[in-house]
Amino acid sequence: GRQIATHYCTIPRIEFWLSSYLPQDSPIITITITIMAMMQAATRKVSLICPKTRLNAQILRPLSIKTADDKESEQVNIRSHSAGLPQFLENWTRSTFRQVGYGLVALSTVSFPIFHEIFVTSTLTALTGAYWYVGLRDIRQHQQTIRRNFPVLGNVRYLLEMIRPEIRQYFVESDDEAVPFDRNHRVIAYQRSKGVNATMAFGTRRDVNAIGYEWVNHSLYPTKIDAKEQRVLIGGNNPQWCTQPYSSSLLNISAMSYGALSDRAILALSAGAKLGKFSHNTGEGGISDFHKAGGADLIWNIGTAYFGCGKFSDGGVRVFDPDLFAENSVHAKMMEIKLSQGAKPAHGGMLPKEKISPTIAKARNLEFPVLEDCHSPARHNAFSNPTEMCHFMQQLRTLSNGKPVGIKLCLGQPEEFCSMVKAFLETGIHPDFITVDGAEGGTGAAPPEFSNSVGTPLVEGLTFVHSLLVGVGLRHQTDKSKSKIALIASGKVLTGFSMYKNFALGADVCNAARSFLFSLGCIQALKCNTNTCPTGITTQDPELSWGLVSCVTLVHVLCIQ
Repeated sequence: GRQIATHYCTIPRIEFWLSSYLPQDSPIITITITIMAMMQAATRKVSLICPKTRLNAQILRPLSIKTADDKESEQVNIRSHSAGLPQFLENWTRSTFRQVGYGLVALSTVSFPIFHEIFVTSTLTALTGAYWYVGLRDIRQHQQTIRRNFPVLGNVRYLLEMIRPEIRQYFVESDDEAVPFDRNHRVIAYQRSKGVNATMAFGTRRDVNAIGYEWVNHSLYPTKIDAKEQRVLIGGNNPQWCTQPYSSSLLNISAMSYGALSDRAILALSAGAKLGKFSHNTGEGGISDFHKAGGADLIWNIGTAYFGCGKFSDGGVRVFDPDLFAENSVHAKMMEIKLSQGAKPAHGGMLPKEKISPTIAKARNLEFPVLEDCHSPARHNAFSNPTEMCHFMQQLRTLSNGKPVGIKLCLGQPEEFCSMVKAFLETGIHPDFITVDGAEGGTGAAPPEFSNSVGTPLVEGLTFVHSLLVGVGLRHQTDKSKSKIALIASGKVLTGFSMYKNFALGADVCNAARSFLFSLGCIQALKCNTNTCPTGITTQDPELSWGLVSCVTLVHVLCIQ
């Protein structure tokens, strides 16, 4: 092995590293150097001679030839070798795999008479067996070309690809690099949810002269804010139909469905919202027992599949059920008709039947066991135009005994929203609130084209909606408390500055979703769509959700709000 090491640039480094931890006469060093030599020799189609465990290195060609008298020859030789991976990786083939495998079998056979250590022999035999098993499995499979062409070694590529997100998050990305929330903002959420003083030392790390830098102009004469000004009365300016207006907190939990989130996550969010006296949006998955058990003020999100307020028609299509809606509306403070959401506007949804548990089926008014996947269409069938939508809103008010009814949307075609506002004026029926969701909003799963390239960002969407409603007289230009329609903004709301920015653009209230998931312990593993969320938040696997302790995390929800 040491003779071969004089001819190869990679082997001396391995030997030096091993000798730092092991005795120089250790058999492990000899075995390791021998295997490396066999792999490099096999890639050059050179046979090895091993009399008395000593390799004949004279037949091996060096990696490079450096001749001071012939610079041209040196340059040609350098260009003939790869500037990237070691040559034995690039020249690795199925034939090479078998040659190394035969060498490992021979080495395992003679290892005990040579080393007289059963541990070394057993370990080498096990490694040889694993080597052949993995390699033959790679050659015979038909899904991945890399593994077929480079058996055994090709698996390293997929291993690195698997751990790349974690390596990037913990070791590569900077503190202010957003994917989608940068580490600085995540740390703020973690610290505040645990009651830790989230302060920073030595001033801002941001470039205040950079393009896109945002700030707030302060007052030289700050005033004390009354606690009453920390809440917004929704529906109070519409007494003709809203007899049960709702006093909303400035920051509330945005729509996240039971099914997308685990039962313990829903319970913690609802219980934390109750302690903090702020609302919890159910998401389009309906009102579950865990929403009710938490005791929070619930905002019932009514999606296109009418979960919790719909049934299957004779044609197998889910339609709105007025009686079921009236029965479940007693559990909610407000109703929100979901037209679209920022992360996947104009896109429906699908919950695989394997994820539908009895409690999920109950919340969505589905028969259990579910035999088919649960689909949410892209649009409502209870109405087909803005005028019909206005009358549908009025129907919900009547069935809920005068509770506020609003709509949620991500701004798309501006003219379509203008026609909607025109219907408000012509019918005299308008929502009590509008939730404007930005394209930067989050979701458990969506096609990348929708999440990345469809919908209007929050700043532009909120500005347009507010300006249009002010122009037609449905919102007051200077005193928002006199507005007939309240505006709720959602989309990457986490810090006080993000809230203040939305208020300055016209919003009355802010909703946040992922910020509250950070308070539950979300580590932004980006596995919400795999049912393998390591923190037990966005999974229905009881083995993973077991780790989420609701009685502890509800306090974190309260603290971050």
